[in-house]
Order: sequence, then C-alpha cells, then structure tokens
Amino acid sequence: MQSALYVTLSAQIALERRLDTIAKNVANVSTAGYRADEITFDAYLSGSGPDRVAFASQGETYISRQAGPVSHTGNPLDVAVEGDSWFAIGTPRGPAYTRDGRMRMLESGALHTVAGYPVLDVGGAPIVLNADGGAPSIARDGMITQDGQQIGAIGLFSIDPSSPLERFENSAVIPARPAVPILDFTSAGVLQGYVEGANVNPVMEMTKLILVSRAFESASALIQQTESSLQEGIRTLGEPS
Repeated sequence: MQSALYVTLSAQIALERRLDTIAKNVANVSTAGYRADEITFDAYLSGSGPDRVAFASQGETYISRQAGPVSHTGNPLDVAVEGDSWFAIGTPRGPAYTRDGRMRMLESGALHTVAGYPVLDVGGAPIVLNADGGAPSIARDGMITQDGQQIGAIGLFSIDPSSPLERFENSAVIPARPAVPILDFTSAGVLQGYVEGANVNPVMEMTKLILVSRAFESASALIQQTESSLQEGIRTLGEPS
C-alpha cells in the first residue's frame, strides 16, 4: 500500500514540472522566435522488495525545434528563416542562435537584434551596414545590399538534430555542439519583411493545462484515499481483540 503512495507522489512531482513548463510556454506565446519547452516522460522500475514497482520520473526537458508561424511586417529590417536553420548572434557567452529576426541598425551602422546583440555573418563577425545607405535589401541567401552594393551577408547555421540545446534568454539557444554554416540555400533561406512567432499553440497548451491539472487532482485524491486506508488499518489492528 505504501508503494502506491510513493508512486502517486512521483507522479505529482512529474505533473508539477509539466505545469511549470506549460505556464512558461503560455507566457511566451507572443515572444518572436520563442521555442517551446517540452518534457519526455519515462517510468522506471524499482527492484527493491518482493514486487517490482513502476515510478514516474520527472522527465527530461528539451527545446522544441518545430517552426513557428511567419507573419508579414513589411519592415526591411525584419527577417524570418526558411527551413531548419538559425541566425547567429554575438553574446557574452559566445555565439548563440535564434529564429527571432527582428533587427535594428545603430547610428554606427552596426546591425543588432532588438535585444541589443550583434547579428553575425557566416564567419562569425558582426555585420556593419552603411548608416547613410538607406534601407537594405536582403536576398534569400542572406546577402545584404545597399545602393546596389554588397555590404555583407547574414549568416545562416544548422544545428545537429541530436545536439542538446541550452536556452539563452527567451528566444536564443546555445547548442552543445558547434553549429555549421549553411552554404546550400535550396531548402533554407531568409525572408525579408517577415517575422517568425513562437512555436507555441495556445489552444493545445491550454488543453494540456486542463489535462495535467485534472491528473494532479486525481493523484491528490488517491493519496488522500491511501492515507485514509492506512489510518483505518492502523486503528483496526490497534483495537484489542
């Protein structure tokens, strides 16, 4: 009977973690380029005791790489990614990768993200435009031109699908293995005047929230029933015969 109590408690711990993940995803549903957190659930068997008991693990958190919806803005400094690729930005921790393509040009001509990080080219160098050259034109391969002159190119990178990702702030990631520059733009490219939104489906997340909340309540009720059964058993065994 105590095994049932421990199994239910392990389920509650896993469900609480899932609730935290859903809440974070919902809070960032309007964050451009945000990649949703997901959790893998597993069960593990306890070999102690006469019976094998299955417990729920807390699961492993991973960052979803599914693409988000793309919307047209018409802003020449807004860019979105086509295909499984990422923009590179310079951070105090080294290069990070994002699909949030909202950019701004500083008075110096430096091209930065709206969060203030420099946008990098394929060689990892910061991109600097002509501050007096007007609005840039950005081609599918990331090439930037102003007044008919090539100024530089936005770097596109691919990340190994098996590489774990660490979140950097809200919309960027740092992979465990180095990203690789993309040189073939058949299935990957840049869309000027567009922005990619979060890959969070709010309806799906709210549905998950309801299901997880109900499962948590059911687990709580089961714990209470188990405790009541234990107390009743103790009272019965403690009564004089």
